[in-house]
Amino acid sequence: MVEVSLEAIKGLREQTSAGIMDCKNALQAAGGDVAKAVELLRQRGLTIAAKKSDRDTLDGVVDCYIHAGNRIGAIVEVNCETDFVARTPEFKELVHNLAMQVAAMAPRYLDNEAVPEGDAVNSEEACLMEQPFIKDPSQTIRDLVNDAVARMGENIRVRRFERFVLGE
Repeated sequence: MVEVSLEAIKGLREQTSAGIMDCKNALQAAGGDVAKAVELLRQRGLTIAAKKSDRDTLDGVVDCYIHAGNRIGAIVEVNCETDFVARTPEFKELVHNLAMQVAAMAPRYLDNEAVPEGDAVNSEEACLMEQPFIKDPSQTIRDLVNDAVARMGENIRVRRFERFVLGE
């Protein structure tokens, strides 16, 4: 068993927002390698998200983003299981970031399942959930949501969005 320093655990926690024990266990499993620990936590988040994906999401938040100049705006509805999570600053930040993503990247569909049959599109451009996150292109919007599911412990679902451009 590899001993990991408190500073390494704290650094990984700040980077990923994962729990202290999760960070410690990931660092130990990765032999102290922070990059491997981040990947382990991300994979674990996918597992947690898959387990929670069948839970009902009856609460949530609607948020909007209006770009500077007031010519482009977006509104997004994101659902979660409880109003407790919906009221947290972390959840509200997630929803706001998604609204900003919609305004900036102009997705046409939520995910690959929403693409009409026969419509040949590049899913990284046309599907919100497959787009690289504008604040961190190393992860997709799906990764961002799955990470939030793992951190918050609830199923989170992007339900719908709309983008508005002046004159269109």
